Amino acid sequence: MAGTSATLLARKWESALLVNVDNDTLKRVLNNPEAMAAVERIEGWRALGDNIIETIINKSERVKELKKKAKDDDLSKKEQRELSEEEKEYKSKRKLVQEKLIKFATRIPAFMYLTDFRENTLQDVITKLEPDLFKTATGLTVEDFHLLVNLKVFNTEQMNQAVFAFRRYEDASLRYTGIESHEGLSQIGGWDTVVAREQDAVSNPLTLR
Repeated sequence: MAGTSATLLARKWESALLVNVDNDTLKRVLNNPEAMAAVERIEGWRALGDNIIETIINKSERVKELKKKAKDDDLSKKEQRELSEEEKEYKSKRKLVQEKLIKFATRIPAFMYLTDFRENTLQDVITKLEPDLFKTATGLTVEDFHLLVNLKVFNTEQMNQAVFAFRRYEDASLRYTGIESHEGLSQIGGWDTVVAREQDAVSNPLTLR
């Protein structure tokens, strides 16, 4: 059971829900030079090729145009072939971008093991206590990451859920061995949100007292 739970927790940091790669989000990144410089520092990003964000946006919008035209009129064979090829290409490239961003996100959980400041948000722990280590581990500065978070590239709601799930699992595992972790702690930090321990216990009565 413990192994299964740990695996499920790990998958929370590999979920597509953690990142946003829709056109609106990609446009926000594309229109921000600092954000573009930041994503290009993500490991493996340059291997995706030049102008991948522009390519995804342009091809997906072209597909949208062709599909709209198809509703009003028949497409020529050339247009049908173009629609099929463009749609396949932009979906493939969007998935590659998504995978690179998720791979970046999987570096973050390590910081939960490096601190005992459970009452603080993980974001505060990283930015105030371990900013240099964050850059070493991820390739981005905390300022880079904050910018991408502000542009909604990363889903902070999902990140909060993943951090809280880890905290509850850690407490339950220690309690199983007879250890009451962090006795007297009144609040628990998620990614960028802090909740009262009692509030979290009410929401998750089986995993945290």
